[in-house]
Amino acid sequence: MTKRRAKIYFDGGARPNPGAMEIAVVCGGVVVIDDRPGVGSSLDAEWLALIAAARMARERGLTDAVLLGDAAAVVAQANGAAWARGGAAAPALIAAAPVQGASGPHAR
Repeated sequence: MTKRRAKIYFDGGARPNPGAMEIAVVCGGVVVIDDRPGVGSSLDAEWLALIAAARMARERGLTDAVLLGDAAAVVAQANGAAWARGGAAAPALIAAAPVQGASGPHAR
């Protein structure tokens, strides 16, 4: 029998856009919500949520997790299928780079 990949769900948003950001990550019934990541766009918030999900995977030792989000642009950028400008989240993206790769989490 094939081992199932762990699923980690992530979401982010900003109100208004741009405005105060909020992010959420869910894995194994554990919900983490951060309503104070700062001010930015909804795209920045989605990226921060993806980074939080990747960190959660690393902290739990999940080397083959699937990161599931609803922001198609962020998922495409994270998988290298679309160009990413960086924006306000760029320093955090660089810090998260080591968790990406063939043997690490995959965004969908």
